[in-house]
Amino acid sequence: MDLNIRIAVANDCPRILELVNELALYEKAPQEVTVNLNHFVDAGFGENPVWKAFVAVVDKKIVGFALFYTRYSTWKGCRLYLEDFIVTEDMRGKGIGKVLFEKVIEEAKSDKYTGMVWQVLDWNEPAINFYNKYAAHLESGWLNAALSQEQVKAF
Repeated sequence: MDLNIRIAVANDCPRILELVNELALYEKAPQEVTVNLNHFVDAGFGENPVWKAFVAVVDKKIVGFALFYTRYSTWKGCRLYLEDFIVTEDMRGKGIGKVLFEKVIEEAKSDKYTGMVWQVLDWNEPAINFYNKYAAHLESGWLNAALSQEQVKAF
């Protein structure tokens, strides 16, 4: 297997969005993906990019990605926030996720972030087991909160 981990470029966005939809389907929330390709590309590669990503490429095909950005904590300072991390189902168990995840850890270290944070669904045992290999601290007691675009507009 010829694995290459590299920084994402704008031309990768259609494939990354396919994987976003694969992840949303796995997480039982495909209807929640409402971003369109133009917005996605602009948010990553426009005038004011807000995210970066690494892609995992095998035989010239993107089989995984890790998308991240800076999150500021008033308690901890600048933290790398891992928004999405996925390896396609048919490529899992081959060590691709390990290499990809460790590339993100290296990014957090080299950019001198005060840590790295992400979310994992409490029922996603394969992901939890993966993160436990890194002795990750899995918090309890916090609930996610959000307002939709419609709710914000209606305010």
